[in-house]
Order: sequence, then C-alpha cells, then structure tokens
Amino acid sequence: MSRPVTFVPPAGARAYPLRTARGEFAVVDAPVAVGVEPRGVALLLPGFTGSKEDFNALHVPLAGRGYRTVAVDGRGQFESDGPVTDESAYAQEELARDVLAQAEAVGGPVHLLGHSLGGQITRAAVLLDHAPFLSLTLVSSGPAQISASQQERVKLLRDALAVLGMAEVWEAIQAMEPPEETDTPALDAGLDDQDDLRRRWLATKPAQLLATGRQLCTEPDRVAELAAVGLPFHVLSGARDDTWPLPLLDDMAVRLKARRTVIEGAEHSPNTDRPLETARALADFWDGVPAERRKRPAP
Repeated sequence: MSRPVTFVPPAGARAYPLRTARGEFAVVDAPVAVGVEPRGVALLLPGFTGSKEDFNALHVPLAGRGYRTVAVDGRGQFESDGPVTDESAYAQEELARDVLAQAEAVGGPVHLLGHSLGGQITRAAVLLDHAPFLSLTLVSSGPAQISASQQERVKLLRDALAVLGMAEVWEAIQAMEPPEETDTPALDAGLDDQDDLRRRWLATKPAQLLATGRQLCTEPDRVAELAAVGLPFHVLSGARDDTWPLPLLDDMAVRLKARRTVIEGAEHSPNTDRPLETARALADFWDGVPAERRKRPAP
C-alpha cells in the first residue's frame, strides 16, 4: 500500500470518528475550499495495510475543484476499531456493508473511490446496493486476484502473522524487499516517516490483514456483474503496476465501458506518487457525471 506524503491532515480538514449504523470509523473529512462552488462529495477507501492518510495529498486540490472528500480507515485499519483475532468480522460482505453505512453517514449520494484492496471492497458495496453512489473509481485495483508474485509475498506476510506478533513482523519485514501491495518503507526512510508507518502497522488488527490478504489472493472476476449496474466507472492507475499488470486494467476498463486514466511517473499508488495529477483526473471524471445524476436526492 501507499506511503502517505504526511500523516498530518491538511489545513481545514477534520479528523474524527464518523458515527454510522455499523459503528464508528476514523475519517479525515476535508470541506470544499472557501469561495468554491460545491460540486459533490467523495468517499475514499484505502487498501491493504493502508489508511485514510494515503489520501492526504488529494484533499486540497480536490477541495479547490469543489469536492468535499472523506477518507476512511476501514474496520480494523489503523484508527478504526475491530476484532483482533476474529477474521469473520472482515469478510468482504461485512466490509462492503460498512461502506454502505459510511456513505449514509456522510450524507447524500457520493462518488466512491477504492484503492487496491479498497477497490475490491467498493465493488462489493456497489453490487450490494448502488443507490448511494454517483460513480465508482477503481484506483490500481484489478478484475480479480492479485498477480502470482504478489500472492506469494502476501502469503509470506500471512504466514508470519500466524506465528509472530505485529511488532515482530514489522521488524522482520524491514529486512526484506516489501510486497508491492504493502509497500513497507525501506530502512533509509526518515525517522518521523518510519515512526508513523510503524504506528499505523501496530494499530492495524492482525485478523484484518489475514482476512483481507486471503481475499486479495482469491478474489473472483466480477466485472460482468459490475458492468450491469450501470454507474459511471473510472479505472485509474500508475504507468507501472506489479500487483495488477496494466493490460488487465486496460481490459477491465473496456469491459466496464469506463474512463481509463494512466498517471505517468506513478506506480501502484498514484494518490501518493503523483497526487496533483491524480486529483485532476478524478475531478475531471466527477465533473463529467451527468447533472441529473449528481442532483438526485439521497436514497
């Protein structure tokens, strides 16, 4: 998963626990910029080992385009609570129902975005009930399971979590090449950066990582189901991705009749690699959602 540019929310954004029908979820909520006409609300979901801070660099440019953005820690991620050992709480349908509750709590129909694992969860939410959503953007999130090489790396992580504590696993993964999806920092990272990443890792629930890691390795292709929903879709990625190779993402976009955006100079996490370019592409897509869909009342 991506390494945030900073763990500090931008000026004007608010970090708080969002109360929903399915419990509280930690969010960073950034309002539309002063003097800018509001154009919509976007709900942003991070991926495997990630957190709401992965979107910190997107809030200001999207606020300037008229979008309120609410980035969420999913159940058991970083500052959102969840069971430590009960993996059933992290079944994909449970996480998808969390998304539906988050959208309701944020208010009104929202543009939905999921990065990597978050893309699979948002897809599941849309397939349960697409009414709360104006559009769906899948960022570096493919049609089915992750690549074979990344499956091996996630399996190593899951094997380690089965026998070691979170602190021990953190120390172990510093000594090896990290999996693309987890993007654990190299040893030469700055001290503050390293401390924040370690703090996020230690706060994430082991059961969440075990359950969602399994999902990444076994996810079926549900693109045809999603295409039948009829929402406006956007498939966005960096110019290189080892987790879902670009030809898979290209083909998925064709099957969804989706807008396709490739961010040059970015890899698996364009939201942190090239945030300004990514924000511009997101706002351009959301601006193009038909006005009658944007104005419809919340269900």
